[in-house]
Amino acid sequence: MIWIIIISVIIALDQIVKFVVIENIKLGGSITIIKGFLYFTHWRNTGAAWGIMQDGKYILIPVSIILIVVMLIFMIRNNDRLLRVAMSMIIGGALGNLIDRVLRSGGVVDFLDFRFWGYHFPTFNVADSFIVIGTMILIFCVMFTHKSEKPLQEGDNESCKN
Repeated sequence: MIWIIIISVIIALDQIVKFVVIENIKLGGSITIIKGFLYFTHWRNTGAAWGIMQDGKYILIPVSIILIVVMLIFMIRNNDRLLRVAMSMIIGGALGNLIDRVLRSGGVVDFLDFRFWGYHFPTFNVADSFIVIGTMILIFCVMFTHKSEKPLQEGDNESCKN
């Protein structure tokens, strides 16, 4: 299945890049890629997005596993290819970060560090990027391409009906 390949490639890419960062940039260290814009900064996030729930691995690990299983079931039961691509990207990213939480003392390796117009965006990683891109595609699918399996019948509640 192509979906397993997509998930596997995302996990491999994420883990390889994180390994390179761990081996070449000391924790807290930074390498300038584009001055004033992009840096590779080795950081560990023991929480969720933007550092919320710091040191919450005992909550984040089981919640991640449950959400990954739910997304896998949803993906398998759905035939929409674009939706499956989106779910594969989210699952691959979630598994990449889950591996870090389990194997790296609960800390997810972050390194993409953007700064622009005086704003320092929270540091993130490859897995996070795929989660965000997959989520954006998923939102697009739900809003613009998803069709109801049951057409509306006379008398059904239709919220946009005039």
